[in-house]
Amino acid sequence: MYQRALFQTVRERLIEPRRFIQVFAGPRQVGKTTLVTQVMQELPFPSHYATADGLVPTGHIWINEQWDIARVKQFQNPSTDFLLIFDEIQKIDNWSELVKTQWDADSLNGIPIKVLLSGSSRLLLKQGLSESLTGRFEMIYASHWSFSEMRSAFGIDINQYVWFGGYPGSAGIMDQEVRWKQYISDSIIETSISKDILMLTRIEKPALLRRLFELGCAYSGQVFSFNKILGQLVTAGNTTTLSHYLDLLSQAGLITGLEKFSNNQARQRSSSPKFQVLNTALIAAQRHETFNDIKNQSAHWGWLVESAVGAHLANHILTERITVNYWRERNDEVDFVVQKNDKVIGLEVSSGETHKRTGMEAFQKRFQPYRVLLIGKTGIPLNEFLSFNPGDLF
Repeated sequence: MYQRALFQTVRERLIEPRRFIQVFAGPRQVGKTTLVTQVMQELPFPSHYATADGLVPTGHIWINEQWDIARVKQFQNPSTDFLLIFDEIQKIDNWSELVKTQWDADSLNGIPIKVLLSGSSRLLLKQGLSESLTGRFEMIYASHWSFSEMRSAFGIDINQYVWFGGYPGSAGIMDQEVRWKQYISDSIIETSISKDILMLTRIEKPALLRRLFELGCAYSGQVFSFNKILGQLVTAGNTTTLSHYLDLLSQAGLITGLEKFSNNQARQRSSSPKFQVLNTALIAAQRHETFNDIKNQSAHWGWLVESAVGAHLANHILTERITVNYWRERNDEVDFVVQKNDKVIGLEVSSGETHKRTGMEAFQKRFQPYRVLLIGKTGIPLNEFLSFNPGDLF
């Protein structure tokens, strides 16, 4: 079975002496449970796995029961470490306080139970961690699968990746496109919105959140002011609500909003967002065209290529400590601006033979970036760029 590079990170953290609770977060259907299972099988000590997915059990009783099972198992093997895994832990009310109590009790009593928490809602995990577990945890983030991972595991080519995206569970049904679209819509989109956002967060206008997601996919790569978005929505709302909903969709691994690059942080934060899907499968699943149809439509295909590049960059924001923005000034525009520490790189995406360079020239003159790069036929080939780790560009 294919192992992601992240496998080694998780395994090494768990083999280390017991220091911190390990928190493993990421979108739905990116293989978190599979990876955890792989790690469990290769650890030199026993473990216990428990999931809160499905019917949510009574919080404090369930967590305490699972912890006591782990203690009994560890007592039977007192000479070794022991791993306790809680999957989808954010679905338990007051989970962080309960985990803190049990973790501190083991620390006080010298019980060497290591703990790994995993979940699909990074926002809710972070809220719980900041409330009760400050100083007791480390975060490991599982992003959407990259092109190089999907190619290595399933043999897909660059065009397939641009359209079908990076959900490993759907790779086996890509040749049945109607079925594939239904799977993405039902098993990923609807489940992420209904279970990871609506069931776990107070949402006053769920129809507005769903419509925002649809617009974000339909207009990925385009800059939209929140006031302009409100003008397209039947459901009333305000810009603060939309900004909050976009953040929730981002934390669930669906779509995000890129800020405009500026040397002025206040102006950057007040800028209109550029919609960006975090997996191009979310676009394809909602369109009526098929893969064979759309790859022959140059304008639409170029838009998908740009969305694939943006998704690749955005999915490395947490792991590589980079920021991803766009830049626009009057008629000049740069598709993506990537920054790490004090180094800035401008990226332009082209799917044709020729490309206007005025935006990049204006950006270079104004900001003197570390690098400017063109992605496409006359620059870095798309398949090569999507195989890079963006952090290595610096």
